[in-house]
Amino acid sequence: MSILTVTNLSLQFGGLKAVNDLSFSVERNSISSIIGPNGAGKTSVFNMITGFYRPTSGGIELDGTSLINKKPSHITTLGMARTFQNLRLFPNLSVLDNVKSGMHCRTKQAVFGALFRTKAQKEEERLIEEVANECIDFVGIRKFRMRAAKNLPYGQQRYLEIARALASKPKIILLDEPAAGLNFAEKQYLIELIRRIRDEYNITVLMIEHDMALIKQISEHITVIDYGEKIAEGTPTEVLNNERVIEAYLGKEEVV
Repeated sequence: MSILTVTNLSLQFGGLKAVNDLSFSVERNSISSIIGPNGAGKTSVFNMITGFYRPTSGGIELDGTSLINKKPSHITTLGMARTFQNLRLFPNLSVLDNVKSGMHCRTKQAVFGALFRTKAQKEEERLIEEVANECIDFVGIRKFRMRAAKNLPYGQQRYLEIARALASKPKIILLDEPAAGLNFAEKQYLIELIRRIRDEYNITVLMIEHDMALIKQISEHITVIDYGEKIAEGTPTEVLNNERVIEAYLGKEEVV
């Protein structure tokens, strides 16, 4: 059963078609990937799914609810979280406070509770800290809990962004190049972390990634796009042996 369905999705900037008539679905509790050469339109697809870009045409549904024309904050409350290719942390806030910010979409208390420190406000604050600490422990950065985000090693900053996304209690998490800048050991840890996100939290994972070894090791289903159009989809073995995919990445050999 699909949790996310994209139908005939297109995005046009003036005369440039960044995405053209793209359709795919993501099965619930799967680990799926979107791959393609640089400039293929992958991040544009993520930006439309998460409400940062408005599609020129087409449909996007999360659990049967249309996401078209919904703001990113609303889409988050519906159960979608994401990370970014370029880290978007609050650099001067602690690891704990960064993760707490991820729960903003789930809070209910208003200004009155904050001003007068009501019982409900105190209970909500306790719950936020509890969930934040759980997410920090889950990704393995507890020893950095009170350190400013900007002072973390780069790999731990990547894990922190994932922890903040998990704090929003999503049904599906979109990871935009989560392995970018990681060394081999960090990538192996990331693979296990992504599997645990799916297996222990029952969260569907959809990612963009350029590391083909990582994609082959972890993905169950792959959608390949080139120049904004889908050129292949299937299992890692099917996709990575597809002639159109090989041509898109390596180019077509000229006949002399």
